[in-house]
Amino acid sequence: MFEKLARFMRRIIPAKIFGPSYHFTLAGAGAFRYGFPSRKIFLLGVTGTKGKTSTVELVNAILEKAGYKTAIAGTLRIKIGDVSERNLFKMTMPGRMFLQGFLRRAIDAGCQYAIIEMTSEGVRQFRHRFLDLDALIFTNISPEHIESHGSYEKYLVAKLSLARSLTSSKKKYTWMIANGDDKEAKKFCEVADKSECISYSLHDAHKRKVTPAQTTFTLDGVTITSRLLGEFNLYNMLAAASFAKTQGIPIETVKTALEGVAMIRGRFEAVEEGQNFRVIVDYAHTPDSLEKAYGALGDTRKICVLGGTGGGRDAWKRAVMGKIADRECSHIILTNEDPYDEDPYHIVNMIAEGIAKTPFDIVMDRREAIARALQLADKDSTIIITGKGTDPYIMGPNGSKTPWDDASVVREELAHMMTNESEQRPTKKKGVYTRGISKKKLQKPTRK
Repeated sequence: MFEKLARFMRRIIPAKIFGPSYHFTLAGAGAFRYGFPSRKIFLLGVTGTKGKTSTVELVNAILEKAGYKTAIAGTLRIKIGDVSERNLFKMTMPGRMFLQGFLRRAIDAGCQYAIIEMTSEGVRQFRHRFLDLDALIFTNISPEHIESHGSYEKYLVAKLSLARSLTSSKKKYTWMIANGDDKEAKKFCEVADKSECISYSLHDAHKRKVTPAQTTFTLDGVTITSRLLGEFNLYNMLAAASFAKTQGIPIETVKTALEGVAMIRGRFEAVEEGQNFRVIVDYAHTPDSLEKAYGALGDTRKICVLGGTGGGRDAWKRAVMGKIADRECSHIILTNEDPYDEDPYHIVNMIAEGIAKTPFDIVMDRREAIARALQLADKDSTIIITGKGTDPYIMGPNGSKTPWDDASVVREELAHMMTNESEQRPTKKKGVYTRGISKKKLQKPTRK
């Protein structure tokens, strides 16, 4: 009945008016239908351009180690208590009343804490409304979704609206936890003026040492050694530890929990199948995150399988990411990611514009691109595959979906290579790779 009414209203009301009204109504209806569940569970939101998923997983590890039952709704997975499943929605904040229903199920399962990744795209569709937060973590912000929001300033406003929602929360006491090293942190604390603002910084991590092998730092007098690599993961651990402090969780528990997290799927994930070189799968899909992912690998010879530039959005960053790869990588393989309805060859052409000196291939079939990288690797190499992380599909024209998982494909291709099958089988010509350096536009190959 509701859907029929919505379709009728969409026909008679201008889209600019109907869209916001529709999503706001859905958010309110979902809260009412499930009995305003966010008021009956501790609700933590995590927002920022980068680091949301890792921070959610680290907070969850700490809470579970402290003996709490938790629920998670995020990019990586949907979890309620001991039941966890991959997020197949292809969106971080699912709509259609999902979050309200998720919270109701979490309460019914006996969870004390729910942790939700919160995005600017979700804000545009009012999915954050009628969610009464107890706390919000702000990880960082850099240009992203610019074409969707219209400008960086509007993107920032969307993020700040999450901090503003703390002021309207029905919870008695709320916390705003912000990355003090980010230039916008002060604005988040100012907007959440009724909350206790807690800031974390690299300066809190004493005796810190970040190497391509491990991350070590001292926090509140306790030394923590983590297998999570990169300065960006140090920030994520500090965010999680700062939240734990607001909940009175001892630093010794925090240490045990953080040291127990060996990896987070799709987030600088090492794939190890007995090969004599490193393979890393990472979600990096912005210029800043790409640069930091490459930087975390040190001076090793990097073979870079580059995606992170989906169709129909943020075209501005394509050549920029090509330029970063040109500076950091020894060999680049440009490949398909999520073209949607845009010509994928046009996308890689734009990335290639940023490459001036580094040898590169174009292999449009993503599996073949990964296989190509494995063929190029030696014991001194690190392959880093970016752009998708744990994304469950490659999105094509007209909403088509191809099931996908970068790390699983790497394992399959390594198995072929290690049984010498890969040396015998010809490279499939689903996507032709063009080697070398050229300032000419790379055109879609002509099929005979």
